[in-house]
Amino acid sequence: MGLIDTVTEVLSASTTRAPDEGGDDGSSGAYWCDDCGVRVRDVAVDEEGLDRTGDGTPRCPDCGGEMRFERAAGSSCAC
Repeated sequence: MGLIDTVTEVLSASTTRAPDEGGDDGSSGAYWCDDCGVRVRDVAVDEEGLDRTGDGTPRCPDCGGEMRFERAAGSSCAC
């Protein structure tokens, strides 16, 4: 195998994610409580059983305050 083939193989392997490292679960971001620092991914709000405001925004499970939505900056996580 030549040097160029080796470099190409290494670079393509470094951008491939293993199946158990997450995936496309439909997440667009996460809800944050600025007062408590609590973070809940948008796809986990219902399974966490969070209360919601009148417009559907989740309330913080710790303090009850309205949480802020923040979109994921990259395509591989909602953080």
